[in-house]
Amino acid sequence: MKKISVKRSILYVILSLYALVTLFPFLWALSSSFKSLEEILTHNMNLIPQNFTLDNFRFIFMEQPMFMRWLFNSVLVAVIGTALNLLFNSMAGYALARISFPGRKSMFILVLAVLMIPGQITMIPNYLILNQLGWLNSYHGLIIPAMVNATFIFMMRQFFVNFPKEVEEAAQIDGLSRVGTFFRIVLPMAKPALAAQTIFVFMASWNDFMRPLIVMSDQSMYTLPVGLNQFKGVFITQWNYIMAASMVFTLPVLLLYAFFNRYFIKGLSLRGDK
Repeated sequence: MKKISVKRSILYVILSLYALVTLFPFLWALSSSFKSLEEILTHNMNLIPQNFTLDNFRFIFMEQPMFMRWLFNSVLVAVIGTALNLLFNSMAGYALARISFPGRKSMFILVLAVLMIPGQITMIPNYLILNQLGWLNSYHGLIIPAMVNATFIFMMRQFFVNFPKEVEEAAQIDGLSRVGTFFRIVLPMAKPALAAQTIFVFMASWNDFMRPLIVMSDQSMYTLPVGLNQFKGVFITQWNYIMAASMVFTLPVLLLYAFFNRYFIKGLSLRGDK
């Protein structure tokens, strides 16, 4: 029987404790979604509901008319935003890695510089630009400014730098153009990088609170993170409804991760040696 070293055992214990500490809030939220508000407010931290109920889910789906609208808005913005990011980030990364054009190095340095700018700094300028364009309180006002991301342009560039040139040369000998080679050969072989990018971009868009809060003013245009804030009252917060809605909100991300899991780790192990 293979012996486990003391160092490895200690590492397993530390990681297990960290996993428990990380997982407990999620389990408590899951448990609370099946509790009444009174049971939650007793400050009892038990994970098993004393009076199991589905009324919280029934309320948000049947009696909260805006919930489905907020869910639709979140799905629409996250799906379209992710698709546009996959396309444009990949194209930009490929161009920076493979195509020689004047100013390529300057463009790459500009991408690196953008990586260092906190998103909060650009919020007010973005708002003023959207206001000038008349795009406030609209889907395109939320999607278009976020359809490219410097982080994932850099990530895709690093992937394509290490992509075997022989594959592209073989495709071009077979008669494919540069565009055809990219869309029919290179992009399908970049599944690990695209899968990792899909998860990160979707999660960022799905969980985004500040941009929808700033751009959207009509309640029917809220995304789910902003809509959940409506359950907070002046005198009391409906934690039971918030927890139930949060569980529904979490489900798409878990499904997405489960679907792309086999590519995810591989996509993260991109070489950055060039």
